[in-house]
Amino acid sequence: MKPAATPVLRVAGLAHAFGPREVLEHIDLELPAGRTLALVGPSGSGKSTLLHLCAGLLTLREGRIENGFARTAMLFQQPQLLPWKTALDNIALGLKARRVGRAERLAAARAMGHAMGLDDLALAQFPPQLSGGMQGRAALARALVLQPDLLLLDEPFSALDIGLRQQMHRLLLAEQARRGLAVLMITHDLMEAVQLADQVLLLAGSPARMRWRLDLALPPAQRDDAWVHRQTALLLVQPAVRAAFELPELPAAVPVRTNLPADLSAGVAVADIERAPGHGCEVPL
Repeated sequence: MKPAATPVLRVAGLAHAFGPREVLEHIDLELPAGRTLALVGPSGSGKSTLLHLCAGLLTLREGRIENGFARTAMLFQQPQLLPWKTALDNIALGLKARRVGRAERLAAARAMGHAMGLDDLALAQFPPQLSGGMQGRAALARALVLQPDLLLLDEPFSALDIGLRQQMHRLLLAEQARRGLAVLMITHDLMEAVQLADQVLLLAGSPARMRWRLDLALPPAQRDDAWVHRQTALLLVQPAVRAAFELPELPAAVPVRTNLPADLSAGVAVADIERAPGHGCEVPL
């Protein structure tokens, strides 16, 4: 029997505009199961637009998006919990939409809430009674209880303090290791991208396109703080990255290293990568 093909999210030749304003152009990316791809870039560079297109929340104007995953879930910047429902009922909301029986969905929601560090007292409370970190855990639990194959993250950890953010990162990595979850995330935080992702793509310009690609060979579970800091510092001295974030040019006396250890990478300019021809189509809104 022929083995089943590995599911992939594939974007080819994507461009998008809001009215006369072009937002994205020439966007190509590929995300297989079990991998994390981070989109980074300055505010207003179209990262959220690209994520919403991949989620099917916007109408595709030009190019192709092929989502080979059976189940997709999305986590937004804000927890978006219903204030009149308990944390437990919020976590179970997606299962209710799938018509899962009450006892079964509440049991699954409780188990996932516990896995995210929410005890029964927290699960019985309403969102306004919870801290921001607990609300974030409930939102992540609500997405993961659906057992998605592909998780889309729109900066859900940006408002958390460093300790809570690290906890959320560990919870996400544990779930990904357990189930081979694919993750497409956007973030302003280069260090967060380096900590979690297998590949980092820099989106910049007007209209925005991919400017830099960083492939990280060391598995996320093996990255310690020192490694993450070294890799982030290396990424930050790249001229394309500094230009994208409007950082000042480095003095000429500061060298950009080319002889790197095997587990570190400076990345490459996307414009220099040979691109396969795409097949575009125009679908009017």
